[in-house]
Amino acid sequence: MNKAWIYVFLTCLFEIIWVYGFNTAKTWWEWAIVVGIIFLDFHILPKACETLPTGTVYAVFSGVGTIGTVLMDVFLFGGSLNIGMILCIFLIIIGVIGLNLADNNSEEKQTVKGAA
Repeated sequence: MNKAWIYVFLTCLFEIIWVYGFNTAKTWWEWAIVVGIIFLDFHILPKACETLPTGTVYAVFSGVGTIGTVLMDVFLFGGSLNIGMILCIFLIIIGVIGLNLADNNSEEKQTVKGAA
């Protein structure tokens, strides 16, 4: 696995953690931890963009964050899930995969073009 994808995984994980913290933090030191995780998250995010296309990184970051937040709301905080929400989650997944494939195709074309 590419090191940049490890950064993407970590930034997605930290995003879910700080969103969870928004719902659970009550004291100043819990909020301090949440803010620290946000700073750490936004320190790692640009590292992923050094190697991977920014559009791909942000699509994965925001997609995982959105889906993770919805699922966290359902399973941890008693929210509801309906067919419309499930369909929208699948659309997000398809969009993230499509952007990733499109970025890979444009990179391959640039590599071939540069080799000629």
